[in-house]
Amino acid sequence: MKLQTERLWLREINENDVDDILKIRSNEVINQFVQRNSPKNNYDALQFILTIKERTKDNQSFYWGISLKNQSNLIGTICLYNFSEERTVAEVGYELLPDYHQQGIMSEALKVVLDFAFNDLHLHEILAMTNKFNENSKGLLLKHDFVLEEGREDEGFPDNLVFSLKK
Repeated sequence: MKLQTERLWLREINENDVDDILKIRSNEVINQFVQRNSPKNNYDALQFILTIKERTKDNQSFYWGISLKNQSNLIGTICLYNFSEERTVAEVGYELLPDYHQQGIMSEALKVVLDFAFNDLHLHEILAMTNKFNENSKGLLLKHDFVLEEGREDEGFPDNLVFSLKK
């Protein structure tokens, strides 16, 4: 499933993206706000890619690599995952290399993914969990009309805030 915007291609990731996935998922600036096992080498990045390919094949998730239209390398990722049992609610996740922050890139990517989620997948609600100190992410969500769910917790991640967007 390929999506595009004026400046961006959003496409499935594959084994050719190992170096880019390693660079994105092991980036220290990104990882200060995300609790995860970051890849240490190309093998780890490849294992992640293969896992994502399985999950997308089974429609457990939709996962796109983000690239500028004039470049082939990935500069970030965005995904829909953690679908509710009735497939009316999903979570959105995203990450972007710091060199590309503050350029409207993730806003552009999020807009097309939200459109896909509500109009093609017919979701009723999208959740987003973000670290309470991640000002860029909070601003992005508010710009796209997500609402902070006061008192709602991201279980196991006490530093996260929960935002939601209803159709």
